[in-house]
Amino acid sequence: MISVKQVSMVLAAAGRSVTILDHITFVIPAKQTVAVVGPSGSGKSTLLGLMAGLDRPTAGSIELDGTDITTLSESRMARFRREKVGYIFQSFHLIPTLTALENVAVPLELSGERHAGERAAELLAAVGLSDRMGHYPVQLSGGEQQRVAVARAFACGPPILLADEPTGNLDSATGAHVIELLLSLHRDHGTTLVLVTHDSNLAASMQRVVSMRDGRLESDSVLSFSHCTVEPGP
Repeated sequence: MISVKQVSMVLAAAGRSVTILDHITFVIPAKQTVAVVGPSGSGKSTLLGLMAGLDRPTAGSIELDGTDITTLSESRMARFRREKVGYIFQSFHLIPTLTALENVAVPLELSGERHAGERAAELLAAVGLSDRMGHYPVQLSGGEQQRVAVARAFACGPPILLADEPTGNLDSATGAHVIELLLSLHRDHGTTLVLVTHDSNLAASMQRVVSMRDGRLESDSVLSFSHCTVEPGP
């Protein structure tokens, strides 16, 4: 479960305070799929980063799986994130000097997995990249890099998976494939999936849509309890 309580984020800019998030409160039950939508600058990605423990809110608290992450030290937060949270960046954030296999193996090695290479190979095969394991990021297409990022985020089997614009840098057909992959991981492993998106088709495939504007929650709608198939665009 994810619990966000009265979370605000205020930053200093040009000698004045800028409110990025303004008293956000909501609860996401375990295993739910949620799209966070809204115009650029509404605070979506900031909120997702706070939920991942990548930054700390100015005020309020965030609980993941029963732990208040806003009280954790940086070292404890890093350990907690390895165990509980998978994060997919819009720009992939793969390590350029490592192969696809090595990129996926990194979190496994950090968690002490004895057979990190074998497990990484299984994950890459699951996302359809068994023939690209030895390739470096620069040798992979955008869709292939995103699939490596998905495999890496899911490497340690986290109960929570967060994705920032997972289809933002992809064509519609490749994006649809990546989303089907995320939904299939959710179905197979019961992962709580929260993603930020501008894609209305993608948002409609989630069970719930949270809409933001100007750092505040504008609406919160439960769409369904079963997933739709994401169709490629024209």
